[in-house]
Amino acid sequence: MYKPIEIAKRLGISTSALRHYESWGIVPKAERKENGYRIYTEEHAAYFDCIRAMNAGFGMKLVREIMPLIQERNITDALWRVSEVQAELYEDKKKAEQALKILEQDRIDEVVKPMPKKNWYSIREAAEAIGAANSTLRHWEKEGLIEPERDPENGYRKYTRNDVRKLLVIRTLQNAVYSLDVVKDVLAEMDKHNLAEAIRITRESLVYLDYLVKVQLRGLSYLYQLCAMVEEGKNDYSYLKNSICKNTPF
Repeated sequence: MYKPIEIAKRLGISTSALRHYESWGIVPKAERKENGYRIYTEEHAAYFDCIRAMNAGFGMKLVREIMPLIQERNITDALWRVSEVQAELYEDKKKAEQALKILEQDRIDEVVKPMPKKNWYSIREAAEAIGAANSTLRHWEKEGLIEPERDPENGYRKYTRNDVRKLLVIRTLQNAVYSLDVVKDVLAEMDKHNLAEAIRITRESLVYLDYLVKVQLRGLSYLYQLCAMVEEGKNDYSYLKNSICKNTPF
């Protein structure tokens, strides 16, 4: 049995955070003593540790999706959702590599879908070229990241090849969770034909993705142990404390 303060101290969080996790339904309900104080079991400890480890690599949004599934013994549904997020990370890595190739070598034809040779492209053509939705391009325009020309006759957007180049960089930096101001700064440097800063930040995004995939692996080790405990109906967390889930940095 554990007191809330014992769990909180080990995880480096507040006891109120533990209560939030319980209220969100991502850990089993805790029993209470006669005085109303919560008492956590080995199973709760496994959930809490898994939540913290998974949050670091996958984010709380995913954690809140999969933890109720695990409690319901829908283990495979939870694992497939995690696999989907990992696949998205791999796609982000490929996009970042594509953007870097464009910035360093200006080889846009090699990293986007085939584009006909012409002076300008519609929003549909530009979106298809970078693998984004039309609404995404409109959102970036609203945020002041890109400003395509407009056809004076019908008001339709007209994207140049340089605009498509910018769109690829925007997509990469957005996926690497850079702030809007950072993205604007990089685009401003591109407009000045100073690509050094844009290249530096894009390379940093790849370094960050390499770091993130390792953090995800650590979270998965906790997830594996939690799922094994749930599936086997065990309530012994001692093996986890001495397992591969130790807080060993990569």
